[in-house]
Amino acid sequence: MRSLVRLAALLAGLIAAAPAARADDYPVRPVRVLVPFPPGGATDIVARIMAQRLSDRLGQQFAVENRPGASGNIAISIAAKAAPDGYTLLATSSVFVVNPSLYANKITWDPFRDFAPISCVGGSPNSLLVNPDVPAKTVLALIDWVRASPGARSFATPGNGTTPHLAGELFRLAYKLDMVPVPFAGAAPALQSLMQGQTPMAFMTLSNATELIRAGNVRLLAVTGATRSPAIPDAPTMAEAGVPDQVSDTLQFVLAPAGTAPAIIARLHAEIVRTIALPDVQQQFAGLGFDALGNTPEQAAAQIKDEIAKWARVVHDAGIKIE
Repeated sequence: MRSLVRLAALLAGLIAAAPAARADDYPVRPVRVLVPFPPGGATDIVARIMAQRLSDRLGQQFAVENRPGASGNIAISIAAKAAPDGYTLLATSSVFVVNPSLYANKITWDPFRDFAPISCVGGSPNSLLVNPDVPAKTVLALIDWVRASPGARSFATPGNGTTPHLAGELFRLAYKLDMVPVPFAGAAPALQSLMQGQTPMAFMTLSNATELIRAGNVRLLAVTGATRSPAIPDAPTMAEAGVPDQVSDTLQFVLAPAGTAPAIIARLHAEIVRTIALPDVQQQFAGLGFDALGNTPEQAAAQIKDEIAKWARVVHDAGIKIE
């Protein structure tokens, strides 16, 4: 009996030590990085920049696997159910903090129960754009222009429930504006509608509109970040334009399944922070309209909590429903 007790104690000790042992030589095989969108978008590009650098530094391939569909919920669900061994990661945009409200009774994953944040690696402010023919040259003038024709003004968004759409709803609710959101299937058709004047204004992730702004095809009135964007530093923030409390960003998170060894989380975080600090990576992020961030797992967890609460209020107050 005593030998069985000793054996049980030994096995328990080995099991308890296993995560630490795995973390010491992690990774020993390829790591998949799930992305909830098709190749070529901002989240995919950010994920591939990070994956390539992690592959180079850690000696194993970090392979991006695109699993689009269901507004990001397919990839997030797969990641939530993956083994918490560090060999499946999730690189996702703000759908992670918006979908719990938009799909409250439909999603099979929980952002707090099922995931361990590693870092928020980047953020791009949303932008308030107008067609060049719109007479308003400032945000305050735009508010007056919308109020002058109740119900007659519309704003384009890249999709129902996207962070640009929610930024528009936040603006509409704050100033009690009678204007109509027009969701499109992505940024490209929304921007096309804006340029053609079919929708006179738009809320869009800055990274999707930067080149059109620089070319003069659309006019940028303000960005929704807490600070100005280095991508277009002359553009005021909404607060600087006289419209406070309108901060909204499209964020890029890297997460692991809940239960992943803290040592693995710590190692991944350290390598991600080193990667983000590289000048060429910062240049690549800036070219996409993103600020490189790289906060701690604890800061990312607090950020996720705050973002979920903020967008839950907007979804509720605006009565947004996803069928």
